[in-house]
Amino acid sequence: MIEVILVDKNDVQTGLMEKMEAHRKGLLHRAFSVFVFNKKGDFLLQQRSPSKYHSPGLWTNTCCSHPLPGEDVSQAANRRLSEEMGFTTNLSHAFSFVYRATFDNELTEHEYDHVFTGVYEGKIEPDKNEVKDYCYKSIRDIEAGLQINPGQYTEWFRLAFPQIKEVHDKYFNSK
Repeated sequence: MIEVILVDKNDVQTGLMEKMEAHRKGLLHRAFSVFVFNKKGDFLLQQRSPSKYHSPGLWTNTCCSHPLPGEDVSQAANRRLSEEMGFTTNLSHAFSFVYRATFDNELTEHEYDHVFTGVYEGKIEPDKNEVKDYCYKSIRDIEAGLQINPGQYTEWFRLAFPQIKEVHDKYFNSK
């Protein structure tokens, strides 16, 4: 049984709950999203596996998940990056945000999402149970995709993108 960490609006732990139950009840829980760029500043996106319990087949950030009970969020982000995409890199906490999204299957993501960024150039070996496909895309290409067909991207990606774009621009435009 996989448990998620229930939190309040300040990310203070309030309890633990089985993951699917928390998603059925729409309770606020701790999560993380990892955005990896290459040295040119392109985003490494993944297309979620068709077998995912929500948002299957949609494009999203490099990886995302929930820390395990007692696990540090940054350690969880590195663990999950390795499990999903087959590599690790130095990650930095960029920002956090809360979002709520209800899906057609009556599950609700209500997450206190910690966003991490990193830069990576190297071999990518995604877990085929988690990832259908992956690619690097420029900010311009992602912005165009979000305008033309926002439904191709996950809800949390669309919500986080304006802030991650600011982080990206500060980092890559200051070089």
